[in-house]
Amino acid sequence: MVLDQVTQYIQENFVYLHPGYTTFNTIVFGIVLGLIILLIIKMFKWIDKDPQDLFIPLIPFIFFGSSARALVDNGIYPLTYILVTPGIYILTGLTAIFTLLASVLIERKIGWNYRYIIFAVGAAMCVPNLYYTQNINPVVVFQVIGTWALISAPFVLLGFKWSLLKDKFNLGVLLAHLLDASSTFIAVDYYGYGEQHVLPNALTQMADSAIVMFPLKIAVILPALYIIDTYVEDKTIRNMLKLAIFILGLAPGIRNFLSLAMGT
Repeated sequence: MVLDQVTQYIQENFVYLHPGYTTFNTIVFGIVLGLIILLIIKMFKWIDKDPQDLFIPLIPFIFFGSSARALVDNGIYPLTYILVTPGIYILTGLTAIFTLLASVLIERKIGWNYRYIIFAVGAAMCVPNLYYTQNINPVVVFQVIGTWALISAPFVLLGFKWSLLKDKFNLGVLLAHLLDASSTFIAVDYYGYGEQHVLPNALTQMADSAIVMFPLKIAVILPALYIIDTYVEDKTIRNMLKLAIFILGLAPGIRNFLSLAMGT
């Protein structure tokens, strides 16, 4: 009886098929993510690799998970536990970690660059999703990408002068989150979608517009990058934190963008 109640509680609060987050499960997911990052940092130290090297190679994996979720949103893939939160993140994350470890082993055995192997595996995984990603609305593409380019341009220009954004990794992290903000803004303000996350939803409701996502992202990401660069001396920890923040911006950005583009 107690086991059934615990199982039901977990299903209702953490493993569910309907969209949405609560304050409670957001905090729990954050704690779990923090613990996972600590384990991954230890893994990078063990294999003697820099997380920054995966900045580009991991993009196909991020696209795989996000596009699979978007295909579920649009009824093309079935609504199953493995394809929604947290299942899709577990599936993608474990696959990426296994690929990383295998690629490092291959590099040590035969000399192939592990980054190219990771990118190739991720790209191959994306092929079925790309095949089923159909009927993309060009108006949505223009709206989201145009908004993202407009908001991003000043920061790209700042990158020529400001040391924080001269670092391409830092700039990439910020641009990933601005893509997330752009897709959310267009979806909520122009197509009647709702924000699922607790704090952004509260701020969006207060402002009566998801345009608030832009100052929110800028106000959080830039200080976070500055603090990491200034106070985190360990290179592996520093770059792993940035990689995690990058993924947390790009993954929902791609998912929201594709969900909207296929659903309108």
